Amino acid sequence: MIRLDLNNPEFQANLLALDKPQAWAVLQTLRLLQAMDWLQLQQSKGLRWELIQSRQGPQGERLYSLRISRSCRAVAWRDGEWLRLLSLHPDHDSAYR
Repeated sequence: MIRLDLNNPEFQANLLALDKPQAWAVLQTLRLLQAMDWLQLQQSKGLRWELIQSRQGPQGERLYSLRISRSCRAVAWRDGEWLRLLSLHPDHDSAYR
């Protein structure tokens, strides 16, 4: 089972800046993620879990991008059973910079 860490200040600022329909779509995906296991996430064609080759986390962690809504991607890393969400990107390409 995936546990979600939504405590990153950048992620929270990004989430709170979304309009209501976008924020609702993100929350629905977060509920879906919470009910999944890691294999389901990695194999999900809809979420498109992808390694970001060009970036690393704060302590050198491997960062991943996943589709969090039709218009938004999230950047996160896996920390044991935790999915630590770092940021949301309405512009998909900005998730890789």
